[in-house]
Amino acid sequence: MRIFESSVGRKILMSITGQLMIIFVIVHLIGNSSILFGRGGINAYAEHLHALPPLVWIARIVMLSAIGVHILYGVIVTLQNRAANPTGYAVKRQLKASFASENMIWTGLLLAAFIVYHLLHFTARLLPGVVQSVDQLNRFDVYRMVVTAFSNGLVALVYALAMVVLFLHLSHGIPSFLQTMGWNNDKTIPTFGTAGKVISAVLMVGYVLIPVVILTGLLTL
Repeated sequence: MRIFESSVGRKILMSITGQLMIIFVIVHLIGNSSILFGRGGINAYAEHLHALPPLVWIARIVMLSAIGVHILYGVIVTLQNRAANPTGYAVKRQLKASFASENMIWTGLLLAAFIVYHLLHFTARLLPGVVQSVDQLNRFDVYRMVVTAFSNGLVALVYALAMVVLFLHLSHGIPSFLQTMGWNNDKTIPTFGTAGKVISAVLMVGYVLIPVVILTGLLTL
């Protein structure tokens, strides 16, 4: 199909998959934030979520496919842009160059590595030190698993740094996909650029808040 072969088509695919991932990041944060309501909050959320295995697996397959497509064409587009000399990510010539825009490929690859780590840690639970138990209602104790994990300063630091990388990637990625889809113009570039940073900052703070409240003892076992 021509959309997979043309530069514009590839950028549109990157934009669409990027939008899907942003939606997932927002929904995932809302779900994760249930831990702030204690053991009952996040354990009930996890139980309800996994009571719908077909939907969970469909969502996982869609998101992993989107991530794969995004990474593949992100690398291809970056290499094409560098080969053509005008360096940039997607629509760099329309957007002011910044540290985030100059390093989209690297922040993207770092996020991909973090996703693998995160899946091995909290989804597959294959990493050393993961605590697996059940609560008083015989539900898998997600609360204990997360609180125990983030009580380790190194683990909390890894997650916090990953969220900083997410901020950098989204702060440029959001206005970029708006430009790629034709939803941005010269007049709105500054506004959408600021909006991208604000949204990215809110997501970063929201995710970092969880390990912080655990490390500071506001959430305990």
